[in-house]
Amino acid sequence: QVKLVESGGGLVQAGGSLRLSCKASGSIFSINAMGWYRQAPGKQRELVAAITSGDNTNYSDSVKGRFTISRDNAKNTVYLQMNSLRPEDTAVYYCNAHLMTVSGTGLSVREYWGQGTQVTVSS
Repeated sequence: QVKLVESGGGLVQAGGSLRLSCKASGSIFSINAMGWYRQAPGKQRELVAAITSGDNTNYSDSVKGRFTISRDNAKNTVYLQMNSLRPEDTAVYYCNAHLMTVSGTGLSVREYWGQGTQVTVSS
């Protein structure tokens, strides 16, 4: 069974930093793109940052210059370093991954989500 487990959320004051981690585990053959999304109360889930298997990155305009996404392929882990945090960054942050997995029927590719981790930035 494939799982994405996030960690690193919490409460921080405006201007502070947090580092989120997301580890993928299970019968993984390869990891394609990984990313972070967030959902604030009453709002739709939105893409924060994404990184491809070739380490190409993409950021939402609201976090460019403040957040950095990276990955450790050996550990099947993606990170999100968040600096200069603002109250409007408060949300539940979800890890997302497109994985190729192995099963009795062969290889398959699908999208997976983590359970989410709360980030709260106080003013």
